[in-house]
Amino acid sequence: MNLYLALPGVAALIALLFAVLKFVSIMRQDAGTEQMQAISRQVQEGAAAFLNAEYRWLAVFVTIVAGAIFFSSAENGLGPKTAIAFVCGAVASGVAGYFGMHTATRAAVRTTQAARESMMAALSVSFSSGVVMGMSVVGLALLGVTLFTWIYSGGEFTNEVINQVLGFSFGASSIALFARVGGGIFTKAADVGADLVGKVEAGIPEDDPRNPGTIADNVGDNVGDVAGMGADLFESYVGSLIATMALGAYIYAGDQVASMVLLPLGVAGIGIIASIAGTFMVRAKSEHGVHDALFRGLIGASVLVLAGTFFLIRGMEFPSDISGMNLFWAITAGLLVGVVIGKLTEYYTSTESKPAQNIAKQSETGAATNIIHGLATGMESVALPVLVICVGIFVAYRMAGVYGVAIAAVGMLSTLGISLGIDAYGPVADNAGGLAQMANLPAEVRQRTDALDAVGNTTAAIGKGFAIGSAALTALALFNAFCTRAGGMLTTAGDSADKVKDGSLLLNINTTEVILGLLIGGMLPFLFSAMTMRAVGAAANKMVEEIRRQFREIPGLLEGKAEPDAARCVEISTQGSLRQMVVPGLMAVAAPIVMGLWNVQALGGMLAGALVTGVMMAIFMANAGGVWDNAKKLIEGGAYGGKGSPAHHAAVVGDTVGDPFKDTSGPSLNILVKLMTVVSLVFLPWFI
Repeated sequence: MNLYLALPGVAALIALLFAVLKFVSIMRQDAGTEQMQAISRQVQEGAAAFLNAEYRWLAVFVTIVAGAIFFSSAENGLGPKTAIAFVCGAVASGVAGYFGMHTATRAAVRTTQAARESMMAALSVSFSSGVVMGMSVVGLALLGVTLFTWIYSGGEFTNEVINQVLGFSFGASSIALFARVGGGIFTKAADVGADLVGKVEAGIPEDDPRNPGTIADNVGDNVGDVAGMGADLFESYVGSLIATMALGAYIYAGDQVASMVLLPLGVAGIGIIASIAGTFMVRAKSEHGVHDALFRGLIGASVLVLAGTFFLIRGMEFPSDISGMNLFWAITAGLLVGVVIGKLTEYYTSTESKPAQNIAKQSETGAATNIIHGLATGMESVALPVLVICVGIFVAYRMAGVYGVAIAAVGMLSTLGISLGIDAYGPVADNAGGLAQMANLPAEVRQRTDALDAVGNTTAAIGKGFAIGSAALTALALFNAFCTRAGGMLTTAGDSADKVKDGSLLLNINTTEVILGLLIGGMLPFLFSAMTMRAVGAAANKMVEEIRRQFREIPGLLEGKAEPDAARCVEISTQGSLRQMVVPGLMAVAAPIVMGLWNVQALGGMLAGALVTGVMMAIFMANAGGVWDNAKKLIEGGAYGGKGSPAHHAAVVGDTVGDPFKDTSGPSLNILVKLMTVVSLVFLPWFI
């Protein structure tokens, strides 16, 4: 086995071992009183029931698509080997999401119990849960890509081998979209329903045990923000690795092609070790230092990645037209873009910044002004991240061409083990606060979990910004691979190699087919967002009706003398989300196939159009939703009249509008643009 294949494989195994050790340490913590454990079991059972039902639906989809790939011609990368990689990619993504969710639902009650002691103890448990998710994702993803590259290559990294490994990315992308959409619909249907009836109509606090939707809301945090986000970034991570490997195989030949194919795996392996080291830097002495401690861990991991990558590149040989230091600077550009986008997202969504404070103040004059300023902030927040992404792409391209852009995406995602851990700790802290409320624990426990949750809201917004930025670079890397491969397949004897490399044989904007593709592709994110927003609305309507029915028909429920039927609310969210996720998911797979069967140039245009509008819509929706949420929390903290004031009622409406923005439609757009490109790349032999 090649040394540069062995090292990533070992790093992946270390990540999985670290995840298991963290899980064991969490399970050794005190799970609290019997009442706390009983409430926690309801959330655990609801989350497991949803994922089991979702995976049964997805098993049918995976089987059908795997059959189509299996019985296709093995030429150009389809056939049995690609089908096996596809199934394994889907299974690995599902396993990572399930293990992360399983850990999070058990860590929440232990975080609540730890918060009875101190906030630092609660941070330790909740962050450890996030690390389990992060390490599971990077470990399974890197192990899968490394194993299939090793098994299929036999030491020869040809186009055919990489095309077969692409099946692993396709499998991961398929699961990610359905997991993101299904989990997002579930969590926001429950959240919107519980808020509208509980907080707005009945006037009871958030997470009040009298509210039948509270358990479903807590379940939704786990299936959407933990399992869904994990599947999303699993897919980005795999996509960036395989897109870079594909470009290395398509563009370069000879003895040095191996270094161009294996470099992304080496960077990813270094990233895992750096992320593990970074987790030990997350230490805070007070609640005011939690955010800085989390950010310190991320920066520490990033510095270690750059140091390790520098020495890795110094030890490898590259083609004569590629400088190792240029590749290093491209990787550095990707890492810096990820950090800067995170800080920009923090500015536009944090309670400490002017945008959230301005929206909170505008809430004094009603819901309309709250929504107007929230939309304006979301739109404004698109500009700087897009410019930063453009600068990163420009630098990476000047350093190493289209391969440089792809390796920049790998650099950005190299610290995913800790960055996903920072993001996934938020839902655990949120659930811990809900448990404290439902178990009627002392007020200081809820105050401690709320302090963690407030930081978690910001880190969750940063995580979404990071996911969108990485999606942009990953989708562009996949798009470059698509154009390069398609250009090669369309090449005639008189065409120059340069035309093949930059895809100019495929995309000439001065053609009707490409213009049509651009317009249709630009339209798809809007149509997709409409479908997912409407799905949340439809599922939330049923939730609202059920909660109203229980308040109306169960004697003594509002007085706290009777128990709500929480299981019924979980069932409504489960059934509604599973039905509603099908059409948006199938559209993402079917659209590129239909367009490609008509005209491959139009397909290239469609992918470019979807990339542009999809990334911008995703940033807009995620940041608008995040700033609405934190403006509400700012008011709930005592500003502008505090809880129960007119400003608070207006902010709740804005936050309710923003819920499907930030947790359903916005994050799902990341996967839409990547999945469409992966489908196009895998099924390209059908089109040409």
